[in-house]
Amino acid sequence: MNPTRLTLAVGLACATLLSGCVNPINPLGKFDPTPKVSGRPSPKMTEKFAWGISTASYQYEDPAVKPGDKDYFSTDWDVLVSQHKAPPRGNALYSWSDFDKDLAALKKIRPTHYRFSIEWARVEPQPGVYNEEAIQGYVRMARKLKEMGIEPVVCLWHFTFPDWLYDKKNPGNSNWLHPLARERWNAYVEKMVKATSPYTKYYAPQNEPNGQITTAYIVGQWPPAMTLAIGHYWKAIYASTGMFRDAAKIVKEIKPSAKIVSVEALPWWERAPLDPGGLIYNTMIHGNTDHLDRIYDVCDILGINYYYSQAPGPVTLLAGPSMRGKHFTMMGWVINPKGIYDEIKRVGDRYGKPMMITENGIATSNDSKRIWYLQNHLHEIGRAIQDGYDVRGYFTWSLADNYEWHWGYTATFGLSHMDPDTKDRILKPSANWFAEVIKDHRTVGSVTKIEHRHGFDKEPPKKN
Repeated sequence: MNPTRLTLAVGLACATLLSGCVNPINPLGKFDPTPKVSGRPSPKMTEKFAWGISTASYQYEDPAVKPGDKDYFSTDWDVLVSQHKAPPRGNALYSWSDFDKDLAALKKIRPTHYRFSIEWARVEPQPGVYNEEAIQGYVRMARKLKEMGIEPVVCLWHFTFPDWLYDKKNPGNSNWLHPLARERWNAYVEKMVKATSPYTKYYAPQNEPNGQITTAYIVGQWPPAMTLAIGHYWKAIYASTGMFRDAAKIVKEIKPSAKIVSVEALPWWERAPLDPGGLIYNTMIHGNTDHLDRIYDVCDILGINYYYSQAPGPVTLLAGPSMRGKHFTMMGWVINPKGIYDEIKRVGDRYGKPMMITENGIATSNDSKRIWYLQNHLHEIGRAIQDGYDVRGYFTWSLADNYEWHWGYTATFGLSHMDPDTKDRILKPSANWFAEVIKDHRTVGSVTKIEHRHGFDKEPPKKN
């Protein structure tokens, strides 16, 4: 078990006990949803299905500037790196200075949609000071995608904040909770939506705020790195949901036809045998939707980021992966394709809104295993559609092997990898497989025909 997982497990285990004091728990292990919905829409089987790939600015883009340059910017994650609490990013995949390399790979795979994020710090390196060249750079990304026949999905925030929202003296006043955060966020959103709206239909205001807030204020691994700060957790939930709702309103005012997409981290939680009355299970389920419960009504589509399942018991949280006998990723995540069906069902029944899988992928050096993983998850999505759940699209993570936060470049999720000399994206067999799936399954109804895949080649030998 690696130290990262142990820290996460201890934090979550303690948080589950403490959060019971904040949120009443039903002793029967069930939760009463905040939303009250009546039924759910049924998809038209002939509707076009969105086949997408998701990426993120910090994980893909090179800074392209140096300290002292007029356009220099820094994020709160760069602060964490400077404190030696995360591996350095370097130039990532050079997606800022050479986005055409990404476009060349996309031209071969031919997804219908592509999600990228905007680096707030690059656009606004100082409070109220905007980099117009950076703004136009993101506009060019959206325009070039549109010209290729790929629908851009613009994410306005993907984990990182400008460093001027990070208060080193008082971390509790950082990021979501900084006095300037909401005012500057609204101005930034307005500026970027006005600039990109001619080429953009879909906007995702935030990526996995529920996961980021938990990791920042409960686990203590992400900025501002506060452990078991329950009060700050709730303040951040309310601040982030307020900022999400502001962004949705701004988007609709600028472009009424735009679609608002939520993007939440939603693993499937299994019941653990050593969890009397479902106490911890209930808390994890409840906490997972603290953010979504407060913003779902302003969303047109609910995005589900699903990678794994876990059984949260007092022992299993500390002991590592809890579903023994199943396959794992190179990050120790439990592979459970059926969990994506269960999560779709839970979200569909709870909110009654159209859904998309906005991230799904696997960290592995075995590309045959990647194909197996993707096909079996797609099979379960097709099964959910067949059962009447309105799933409008599927986005895999990710286009290329990229920077993965505390894992650096050791966790490989990509359909391709970058040639360090040419910066070209070298497609893996999984990219060609995914391209064929996209070609053969253009409608919602055809997704239901994706078959279960029984096995994959053996794991490659470990390198010494």
